[in-house]
Amino acid sequence: MPAVRDLWSYGETGFHSLAAAVVKDRYAREALSAGFRILGEGQLTLTKFLLLTDTPQDLRDFRSLFEHILARVEWERDLFIFGQTAFDTLDYASGKINHGSKAILMGLGEAKRELAREFRGSLPTGVDRAEAFCGGCLVVQGSSYIDEPDLGSRLAKSGAFDDWQAVVILDDADLAKSAEKFLWATWTRFDPAMHIHAREALLQNNHIKYSGPIVIDSRMKPWYPKEVEVKPEIAKLVDRRWSEYFD
Repeated sequence: MPAVRDLWSYGETGFHSLAAAVVKDRYAREALSAGFRILGEGQLTLTKFLLLTDTPQDLRDFRSLFEHILARVEWERDLFIFGQTAFDTLDYASGKINHGSKAILMGLGEAKRELAREFRGSLPTGVDRAEAFCGGCLVVQGSSYIDEPDLGSRLAKSGAFDDWQAVVILDDADLAKSAEKFLWATWTRFDPAMHIHAREALLQNNHIKYSGPIVIDSRMKPWYPKEVEVKPEIAKLVDRRWSEYFD
């Protein structure tokens, strides 16, 4: 892939849920063609969400990369959501095996804005907590999906988060404190076509122009399997005998 300078798939999301790449953007929208090439390459075709930038970045440092992209994204032309595509067999977000959607998000060129880093103001009804994950990205905790399935759409249009580029709804805002947990809880629990909401979405020349903030609803949904947790007694046993197992 000649236009791809660097590529990373995030194991914290099960690999296929999220990937990022540094690509060439020597002419208008070349970066997008590089994104299509990535999504057409072998196992990468199962990528659910692809982040693209044209500036060298440490792709393993997700917080830094996401800030870089959020400072540069132009939502009306840099977010693409493709419905009716294939999902990885192990991705349950759409509720239908192997069926789902994909998205490409680009942040190119020079920074276009300063990013918010602390939430100021009143939380809307249905939201209990707000924690910044990184500059430009806020995690909120509130009503369950069963109680209010349309919370994402309401928050995107509420005006309460207009200072932020991306808002992620999670069942536990504490997940924002760990990049590893944030990646897992966010990217395994949403289908782009179903669970990404914008303040406004306008159709122009068959292209959807989004306006921020963009809200990703990554709450647990009724059709998701329950989380698998280690029994406390098993965890204590393994911790106690770890050196015996792996000396």
